[in-house]
Amino acid sequence: MSSLKLTLVVAVALVDTDNRILLAQRPEGKQLAGLWEFPGGKVEPGERPEETLIRELREELGIAVKEACLAPLTFASHAYESFHLLMPLYICRRWEGFVQPLEGQALKWVRPQELRAYPMPPADEPLIPFLVDLLGA
Repeated sequence: MSSLKLTLVVAVALVDTDNRILLAQRPEGKQLAGLWEFPGGKVEPGERPEETLIRELREELGIAVKEACLAPLTFASHAYESFHLLMPLYICRRWEGFVQPLEGQALKWVRPQELRAYPMPPADEPLIPFLVDLLGA
C-alpha cells in the first residue's frame, strides 16, 4: 500500500487553426525544469478542474477561455517519487486574446507527430497518442 500524496493537476492541449498544439517549457528553478509540458496547473482546494484551467491560462498565457470550450480528452496517472499525479487533459480550440509567455516560459506550437521530439515529464508522455489519434499525423 503506497502512502504517496495524491496531487490533482489539470492540463490542456491548446490547438490552433493549423492543428498545432501549444507546449510550454518549465522554467529554470522549477521541478523538472527544461522539460516541455501542456499548459495547466494544480487544482486549488474548492476549485473545479475547468476553473483551474481558466485561471491558469489567464495567469500563464494571458488568454481568456470559456468553460464550454474545454472538452475532457483523457487523463494521466503517474507515481513520482514523492507524490502520485492525477492529471486530466482537456482540449481547447477557442480562446480570446493572444498567447503570451507571462511567466518567462518558452512556448512552441508543435504538430502532433512532432510532440515526441520534445522531452516531457513522465506523466505527459502517455497523453501524446491520444492527441495524435484525435488530430491526425
